[in-house]
Amino acid sequence: MNLTVPFWKMHGAGNDFILVDDRRGTFPAADRAWMAAVGARRTGVGCDGIILIQPSTSADFRMRFFNPDGGEADMCGNGARCVARLAHEIGAAPADMGIETAAGALRATVLGDGRVRLRMTDPRDWRMGRTLRMEGGPLEYGFVNTGVPHAVVEVGDLAAVDVARLGAAVRHHGDFQPAGTNANFVHVEADGAVRVRTYERGVEGETLACGTGMVASALVAAKLGRVRLPALVRPASGDTLEVGGRAYGDGFRDVTLTGPAVHVYRGELDYRR
Repeated sequence: MNLTVPFWKMHGAGNDFILVDDRRGTFPAADRAWMAAVGARRTGVGCDGIILIQPSTSADFRMRFFNPDGGEADMCGNGARCVARLAHEIGAAPADMGIETAAGALRATVLGDGRVRLRMTDPRDWRMGRTLRMEGGPLEYGFVNTGVPHAVVEVGDLAAVDVARLGAAVRHHGDFQPAGTNANFVHVEADGAVRVRTYERGVEGETLACGTGMVASALVAAKLGRVRLPALVRPASGDTLEVGGRAYGDGFRDVTLTGPAVHVYRGELDYRR
């Protein structure tokens, strides 16, 4: 099969994606090895994820998200903002839209200034005040699923954290098996902003930003009484995003993530099999 696949390259706070209009269903999503080759930084286009816009019977469109290793994931917050902006621009959705994802239904609003406000699925699977047994000693963490699972560790010196080593250890820790977890290291600054560095499952390394990770970090910080929502969040990219929500029972509802969705370039992929 020979295909030419038009794509858009976009990023949300430095988290970059390859986006494809797949409303006709022709994208070779079953070929994970090919997608991994496309996502490779040195030999492919390079990205933190591949996102497809597909038809939906329950929303304006369906978002399918693949990690750069070719494995499919339930959701990605930064990617959802990018795909919302693109879907609106190509006529696949209105400015205020519904998005079907494997993690559940999302709402997004394109704000018209390069930013998108994303209403997240309700966070679940809370675990607060937990401790991991690590090689270097015990590590306290909070955990919440904000569309995908996230462990959140508060640290005193964020710059000193070896995210590659410690993040991998948390991501593969036995307490999170079999699926593993994303790992976030956070520090609340004097102005109340939450700084975060994230090790992403599927990327298997630190990324400049992770949308669901920023939401998880802000919610855990709010749970601990470190911040109040809405809270500003600053990932490794240096961008500033906002996480909103309201306390409900022992968790939060109406959680939102507002931040940039930026076009980089357009191109074409050649698929030959």
